[in-house]
Amino acid sequence: MKNKKLTCERARNFSCLKALQNLGHFPIKKSEKEAWFLSPLRSETQASFKVSLTLNRWYDHGAGIGGNVIDLVCLIKQCSVKEALYILDNENIPFSFQGQITNPDKNRIEILSTGNIQHPALFDYLKSRRIKPRTANRYCREVHYSHKGKKYFAVGLENKSGGYELRNKFYKNCSSPKDISLVKHARTSLVICEGLFDMLSLLSYAPSVAEKNDVLVLNSVAFVKKIKEYLVNYNCIYLYLDRDSAGSKATEYLLKQSPKCVDMSPLYNGFTDLNDWWVFQKQLSG
Repeated sequence: MKNKKLTCERARNFSCLKALQNLGHFPIKKSEKEAWFLSPLRSETQASFKVSLTLNRWYDHGAGIGGNVIDLVCLIKQCSVKEALYILDNENIPFSFQGQITNPDKNRIEILSTGNIQHPALFDYLKSRRIKPRTANRYCREVHYSHKGKKYFAVGLENKSGGYELRNKFYKNCSSPKDISLVKHARTSLVICEGLFDMLSLLSYAPSVAEKNDVLVLNSVAFVKKIKEYLVNYNCIYLYLDRDSAGSKATEYLLKQSPKCVDMSPLYNGFTDLNDWWVFQKQLSG
């Protein structure tokens, strides 16, 4: 029996190479210092995902992001840091015994169709998150997709590379390639949210935000360093990131990058993110 929970400091020493192999991703080529993979985060035909065996860090050259093993598990499993630590601590990662993958795309999500959100189950899901269908339909799509031979549907937010963040009552998923999402109105100020429902919650709380600002959704805090180039295009940047450890570090990083950044998270002090706060506000108001 384990006496104490796995800490982030200990988890960072876990092997990135082993984690990838346990998740079914095997190197295309390998040397004593590095291993190269087809990216587990997006579709590609040439390996551009590198793991440094000396530093125990990974970097996806095609996406422009990298990090440690915790970041890696969060992105691949689409989970929180807490959930990633649980996975690593309990070795609850599905092992693959098939050796070198001959068809790396067979388990990827395939988008079948997109359209206006109209399925009653998605309406119920949006209602549970206190989001009006009209608001969701303005920025999102009803996405039908297949995964491992089964068909699903979800609320989807398209990203800059054509992939989708996919959410329904049962699954939190995404299609490749994974990237940030940007809603542009040619404004001089920018709002940055961490996730799909953070954006929808903010726009439900203050609909004029989208009229006065461009809106960027990170879709993962791992992309925070990738958006540095966007900061120079705006006079003011409002940060609505999560108040957990990862979100706070991302906020701190962006505040250091530009004096134009303003931390707006005190609005939902006491809550993990904007949607938790928004749900609570709507419950109070009945």
